[in-house]
Amino acid sequence: MKKIVNTERAPQPIGPYSQAVGAAGLFITSGQVGLHPETHKVVEGGIAAQTSQVLKNLQTILEAAGTTLDRTIKVTVFLADMNDFAAMNEVYAQFFPQNPPARSTVQVAKLPLDALIEIELIALGGD
Repeated sequence: MKKIVNTERAPQPIGPYSQAVGAAGLFITSGQVGLHPETHKVVEGGIAAQTSQVLKNLQTILEAAGTTLDRTIKVTVFLADMNDFAAMNEVYAQFFPQNPPARSTVQVAKLPLDALIEIELIALGGD
């Protein structure tokens, strides 16, 4: 059986998808961009600010699912510009200071709402 995760404390989906879905002991999030949950606008301040907001949104979604960023096992990062990799990585490291998950990072042609970054992840359910 799958569990649908949706919390008002994170940006609401802008299409027909769930913030996350849990099944078989895993939670898989939909991609998140740097939307502020109250203004529903992409945060200003460049890649560092957007990366931080994305990871805060993902953290909130995982908490609603009953798990945490610490239980993340795989992350996929989509960047609008690979030149932002170092700045993204610096912020990312603050959210995963020890035993970071596996990760892929790719550059894409365009992201929703002209965001600079989108991140999706897979985490273990809470025990």
